[in-house]
Amino acid sequence: MNQMMGLHKVYHRLTILSLFPLCPPPLFPSLKLSRFTLGHLRTHHSANSARLRSIMAAATSRLGNLVSATSFVAEDGGGGSNVSVNSSTGTSTLDDALGGKYQLPPPEIKDIVDAPPLPALSFSPQRDKILFLKRRSLPPLAELARPEEKLAGMRIDGKCNTRSRMSFYIGIGIHQLLPDGSLGPEKEVHGFPDGGKINFVTWSLDGRHLAFSIRVDEEDNSSSMLRVWVADVETGKARPLFQSQDVYLNAVFDNFVWVDNSSLLVCTIPSSRGDPPKKPLVPSGPKIQSNETKNVVQVRTFQDLLKDEYDEDLFDYYATSQLVLVSLDGTVKEIGPPAVYTSMDPSPDQKYLLISSIHRPYSFIVPCGRFPKRVELWTTDGKFVRELCDLPLAEDIPIAFNSVRKGMRSINWRADKPSTLYWAETQDEGDAKVEVSPRDIIYTQPAEPLEGEQPEILHKLDLRYGGISWSDDSLALVYESWYKTRRTRTWVISPGFKDASPRVLFDRSSEDAYSDPGSPMMRRTPSGTYVIAKIKKENDEGTYVLLNGIGATPEGNIPFLDLFDINTGSKERIWQSDKEKYFETVVALMSDHKEGDLYLDQLKLLTSKESKTENTQYYIQSWPDKKACPITNFPHPYPQLASLQKEMIRYQRKDGVQLTATLYLPPGYDPSKDGPLPCLVWSYPGEFKSKDAAGQVRGSPNEFAGIGPTSALLWLARRFAILSGPTIPIIGEGDEEANDRYVEQLVASAEAAVEEVIQRGVAHPGKIAVGGHSYGAFMTANLLAHAPHIFCCGIARSGAYNRTLTPFGFQNEDRTLWEATSTYVEMSPFMSANKIKKPILLIHGEEDNNPGTLTMQSDRFFNALKGHGALCRLVVLPFESHGYAAYESIMHVLWETDRWLQKYCVSNASDVGTELDACKCDANKDVTDSENKAAAASGGGDPELEDFEHQGFHPVPRSLLW
Repeated sequence: MNQMMGLHKVYHRLTILSLFPLCPPPLFPSLKLSRFTLGHLRTHHSANSARLRSIMAAATSRLGNLVSATSFVAEDGGGGSNVSVNSSTGTSTLDDALGGKYQLPPPEIKDIVDAPPLPALSFSPQRDKILFLKRRSLPPLAELARPEEKLAGMRIDGKCNTRSRMSFYIGIGIHQLLPDGSLGPEKEVHGFPDGGKINFVTWSLDGRHLAFSIRVDEEDNSSSMLRVWVADVETGKARPLFQSQDVYLNAVFDNFVWVDNSSLLVCTIPSSRGDPPKKPLVPSGPKIQSNETKNVVQVRTFQDLLKDEYDEDLFDYYATSQLVLVSLDGTVKEIGPPAVYTSMDPSPDQKYLLISSIHRPYSFIVPCGRFPKRVELWTTDGKFVRELCDLPLAEDIPIAFNSVRKGMRSINWRADKPSTLYWAETQDEGDAKVEVSPRDIIYTQPAEPLEGEQPEILHKLDLRYGGISWSDDSLALVYESWYKTRRTRTWVISPGFKDASPRVLFDRSSEDAYSDPGSPMMRRTPSGTYVIAKIKKENDEGTYVLLNGIGATPEGNIPFLDLFDINTGSKERIWQSDKEKYFETVVALMSDHKEGDLYLDQLKLLTSKESKTENTQYYIQSWPDKKACPITNFPHPYPQLASLQKEMIRYQRKDGVQLTATLYLPPGYDPSKDGPLPCLVWSYPGEFKSKDAAGQVRGSPNEFAGIGPTSALLWLARRFAILSGPTIPIIGEGDEEANDRYVEQLVASAEAAVEEVIQRGVAHPGKIAVGGHSYGAFMTANLLAHAPHIFCCGIARSGAYNRTLTPFGFQNEDRTLWEATSTYVEMSPFMSANKIKKPILLIHGEEDNNPGTLTMQSDRFFNALKGHGALCRLVVLPFESHGYAAYESIMHVLWETDRWLQKYCVSNASDVGTELDACKCDANKDVTDSENKAAAASGGGDPELEDFEHQGFHPVPRSLLW
């Protein structure tokens, strides 16, 4: 029911892992939100891994604004540096940096980044215990330098046979949650090797045991294989799950899952596996690709793909697993043949296993998610029951948003039934451009149907299927959406009553934050699945659910909890955040561990609370008195900035669109005494279908300012004003595409933002810098090209600058280069490199793995700038991918950024008045020329522009996370 934006990894100092099905992320390492890190969710209601990512993205909207895109880290953990770093205080010579030495930023910034991270939290299924999962600070570059295999869109650490650069914990503390809401003393999980790196922590269904993996670095600093361990929650004593020391975990895809309270299904490295295949010195022949059948195959610029037969063999070597069923008493049984298993999901009644695998023929142009996929049904002791589907290689999925794979997809167990399957099948051949009704059909069928029994049609949809929230035979919610129109609908169905007609519960624009009714809160079942929590009131026969909403308003987000009558549509607000000083959210239902009906006067919730200056703490809030008992008392992560000033500001673009931004000012700053400051504007554009939606306020003025290791807010410590996240809406109403007037709208938004901070007297008009990461870097380069009158310099991290290098779509642009040539050209700052006269700092990871932002983009852009005499600098970070992870890399990025800002922003002494007038005329002419060129090329209309590899959204309920 919410707009799902692309999943971005962002740094966060405090983490709450998926509270209920806790499995730290094997497929999504180190997903980090501004206040929460959600682990790998094994939920029976999630449709598939793509939907899971959408669910995670939905939670970020509920749990607060994300830290700037550049603030994310690809990995937590690690220790001291193994690479030489200059102990600079910001005065290191440029020669040192050019000589290849890593630098340190000034102490004001370094001290904030060096602060130890707070632990991650996880609640037991019975809600009576809390895990504190302890983390280390940034890893050393040596960890990123370990060899990795780039295969089928993945990066694999061959030494430990898992995804490379995986996050880890260094310890587990267990606390009893006492009846009064306080925490008991910590009990350390012990018994595993010193220095062990912990991953994939997961509770048994009864909460009596923990399972997790351990790996220990070898003497040569290479990572060892992973072994599975279990710990008794009452004693904290840990031991290896397997008695044999030769059984290792294969965590390239799935890893292990509790089948019942005393046994786990584990993906292991086959015991018969030998050494890795050796690359032949002489190839057997040329590399040939052919399209003699003239198929239409359009794909985005995926990276790390298979290149040849050797890569195929290597992929099989690392990805092939042997499934093993192992009991806590040591009983071991291999089940099924070795294969590339990608997921294993026990049925709620623990009788069946839903097993997914991929197989040859592989592809050299798409990642493994599109390889041939087989889904089978087994009994939990490994007996084959039936094949559900065997989908062919999917190289030809159209690039249009909402296009999907043909055949069965999103196959899952019903959360409210012992062993009933459901799935969706497209009726448009997976092509979003095909007009057909219905577009998707949802089917359901028992695990073992009677002979001749066909799948039953559960529901038909005219938009694209987005998932189901189950409750029981009388209630389920079905979600559908369509990206082009931003339409999202929620249906109420009664799956057990065939004569009950489905009805639309909500039908709205996913862009319209103000109309978001919230998402149903889920309760945990004894089998470990999650269903919609039905709430009862004394002497009332109504059917109520809890709608947990972010509460977007023109004054900012004011989260709420509504008691909603599913039959009448009436609602009663039973909880709302304090809107004057604090920002509070409902995180999870804590009274769901008891079987039977949930009564309103016995409700118990986990809530969070924060303010501008107070970091997030967690509370247990109980009805009927709604008393909140604190359960955490985390220290302020950066006390030196505890008194920073934060304000959500509103202003207007010249075309009437309302804009917002968050203005941060240093502690103790007084504009009347201190005068205007140098200012850093950090942003990321977004696309909208309407001006009204673009002008809506998002975020809360009372949210705590999360500062990540590369956050723009670090420069508050250097006495900068920071304009964070000013809205840069790119609007395409009606039949107009959002990118049809990209440059014009981009410049207008930036002008309005800068005019506002200058008018307030907090920013010096000649000392305003602009920066961004990924699509924000693309924005930065375009602004320096087309609006040189606004900014004195720019910082562009991990961007793409030449859209012709991503010819089959980028960001939210699903037209090809040949369908929208003028758009691709006019949007590319590479094509305007000759216009960039202001200093620009380019930073890029040498191993960038993000589609569209190849390192080559910065290389070629730098050469184009240099070829026109521009003042520019390119910093390529060894071993880093799209986000920066290593301590040395991050510290050097901060040094580079600070040096750039000090030299070209703080020290900027240009004649601002003359420059503003001259440059503004040139910029207006540039925009007009762009419009004229685009109109001539297309026969009318406007130019188009934009960037990053966002894959659309699925509207799903936020509370599915919990």
